Amino acid sequence: MFNRSRIGWRLPASLLWRQIMQESPLMEVEGSITLRVLVLALVIVGIVATDIAAETKLSLWSMPLSVVGAIWSYYRRHNRNVSVKFFIAIGMLAALGAFFGQLFGELNDTRLALAELLIQLQVFHSFDMPRRKDLGYSIVIGLILLGVAATLSQTLAFGPVLLLFLVLALPTLVLDYRSRLGLQSLKAFSGSAWERDKNKKFSSFFTFYFLLFILVVGLGLGIFAVLPRFPGYQLRMFPVSSPINIKGDFTGRSIINPGYIRQGHGKNQGSGDSSGGEQNQTGEPGILNDSFYYGFNSRINQNLRGVMKPKVVMRVRSQGAGFWRVLAFDRYTTQGWEISRNQQVQTLKRSPWSYQIFLPPTPIIGKTQEIVQTYTVVSDLPNLIPALAYPKEIYFPTPMIAADTEGSLRSPVELSEGLTYTVVSQVPYRDRTLLGQASTKYPEGIKKYYLQIPPEIADKVRQHTEEILANYNTERVGKSQKTLDSPYEKALYLAQYLKQHYSIPQNPSDLPYLGAKEDLVEAFLYKYKGGYPDHFSTVLTVMLRSIGIPARLVAGFSPGEFNPFTGMYIVRNTDAYAMTEVYFPKYGWFAFDPIPSHPLIPPSIEDVETFSVLHQFWKWVAGWLPSPVTGLLNKVFGAIFSWIARVLSWFFSLFSQGWLGILTGVILATAIAFLGWIGWEQWREWRYRFALSKLPPMESLYQQMLTWASQKGLSKHPAQTPLEYAQVSYQHQSSATAEVIDEICQAYVSWRYGGHAPNLNRLRQRWQEVRKATRN
Repeated sequence: MFNRSRIGWRLPASLLWRQIMQESPLMEVEGSITLRVLVLALVIVGIVATDIAAETKLSLWSMPLSVVGAIWSYYRRHNRNVSVKFFIAIGMLAALGAFFGQLFGELNDTRLALAELLIQLQVFHSFDMPRRKDLGYSIVIGLILLGVAATLSQTLAFGPVLLLFLVLALPTLVLDYRSRLGLQSLKAFSGSAWERDKNKKFSSFFTFYFLLFILVVGLGLGIFAVLPRFPGYQLRMFPVSSPINIKGDFTGRSIINPGYIRQGHGKNQGSGDSSGGEQNQTGEPGILNDSFYYGFNSRINQNLRGVMKPKVVMRVRSQGAGFWRVLAFDRYTTQGWEISRNQQVQTLKRSPWSYQIFLPPTPIIGKTQEIVQTYTVVSDLPNLIPALAYPKEIYFPTPMIAADTEGSLRSPVELSEGLTYTVVSQVPYRDRTLLGQASTKYPEGIKKYYLQIPPEIADKVRQHTEEILANYNTERVGKSQKTLDSPYEKALYLAQYLKQHYSIPQNPSDLPYLGAKEDLVEAFLYKYKGGYPDHFSTVLTVMLRSIGIPARLVAGFSPGEFNPFTGMYIVRNTDAYAMTEVYFPKYGWFAFDPIPSHPLIPPSIEDVETFSVLHQFWKWVAGWLPSPVTGLLNKVFGAIFSWIARVLSWFFSLFSQGWLGILTGVILATAIAFLGWIGWEQWREWRYRFALSKLPPMESLYQQMLTWASQKGLSKHPAQTPLEYAQVSYQHQSSATAEVIDEICQAYVSWRYGGHAPNLNRLRQRWQEVRKATRN
């Protein structure tokens, strides 16, 4: 006999390696083609979802390579593929290095860089997936890619991709689970049996699958609707576009509005550059630009006519709705407004290691709340940066920005399509009581710029305004019981008065142009009894100034249309308009909206709803119900959800109050979980007893016996008959206990299949004796 140990070293290296492989235990491989195809499809859907959400083209190269890798991996699943694994490891290390290099270019938002890394790793991984757990890694990568795409998505285009992923994920998980249990795939019938049963089998399978899919989608939408949404970002890594280099010196004095184009001497465009030197900036009649809002410039002319064609200009993800403020004006020019201190701007630079730019703080004493907003520009806008009031930080892709004297922000470049930036604002609460008690001793700087009125109309407007306020008791707008003893109440009343006593022409051409020496406010109040929407804000601002209340005109965007599925506010160019801001010493500026059909007070942080999606759904349902029913349900459910929201907000606020707050929160969470567990156990016990009460007495006793025995470690297998179970009980229980189990099983079989009436009293007595004996 030959000694293999003596000749093994003489074999060639290739034959020796093959011999070792053949003698080693076989590696467990996954041979299901269906499972592999489904996993590949899940990964491809994840890649496509990332492309759709981030508007990239990663799928152009990754999808074909993943398919090639999956095919290679299937045919080479029984081989070691050491050389391939070596190259895969090198490629993964290179991808990791590229990822860390890309982090320096994405200082704030690393989601897309992470997605690219996962796609690269998956492409390499697809060339080596012999085992089921390797396929599991790919499933996880596909799920992570879908999650990243969900955070990047800003439209409903992600919705169909999510549904497709779910359609593929359900059978994938079923096959993966069967593989883990070691179950073989269902074999097809052969011959005539297959022909007879295939339609029935397929129909049953697809019916079950369809119902399961509907159930999962329904539960998901239900959870999504009732999921509370709390204001507050836990991470300080905000989305920002890639860096933008600035050419030349940036002073921040010029405003670049694509809607204002130098046209020469024509009178058909509302045009003008940053200096406002062109026609239609000083009151000349003209036509509005149909794409760009006329109010985003250092000087605006309100003697223009026309309407804009609606188009989406930006998407906003914000912790709270609000007026996306763009620009404010302090000087009234009889037919428009201008920024008197347009040359007095402050440039602010950011650190080269971060996109963060700190803004000068505003000294206000009222309660405030931090609101984070992320803006994505969809259509070109001026170089004016929309933001909620009182921004304190901005994450912007340019090295610097500018802030003017009216609290507006300016960019060195136009806000072009695809640009993304984030603003952190310290928004003050609107406390009517405190603002009503605010002082009327205004600083000299405020009185100098925000009480200006052309002397030709000052007395006439003041007299008219005082008459309106004097007639308050007879008018009683809205049946309010408030007295007009403060600037806040006067501003509210005047805004409401303009809404109810003046109108907007239904046809824009019905409003004539103003004459060269005609004043807009005077014509609005006495001649036309109304005007365009922005004219209402101009009139309110001048009326407040006439009675000594500092006010200014502010232009921006309304919140827009909220999409509960994307969590984004869809803002259009037609959402731009102007409001009146009133100054309250120590509390700052607050807006009032006198435009008809607009809310009197613009949306603010007080309107933030914890259950916002559920509220949107309820508004849709309430539209179909009678008003009395809607009112009653609004009161009941409004009180319930308001209380829940306050409790949840208070609970989560504990974790931001230091170690004591965290300890209190943990103790409360533990206590609530313990009480919840006790309640759940009591609920299960009640359900169990309720179910037993619905059964026949013999069936109830038999089920109680099985439950008790299962708790003692002797569960009945579904394939066992009652008599077989009784025989097995002698091997695991005492003789006395086993005899009682046997007697109950015998009685149950006789009753169930023989129709013999059992002696229930005796059986129950013996069963109680067994339970007492085992309890002792």
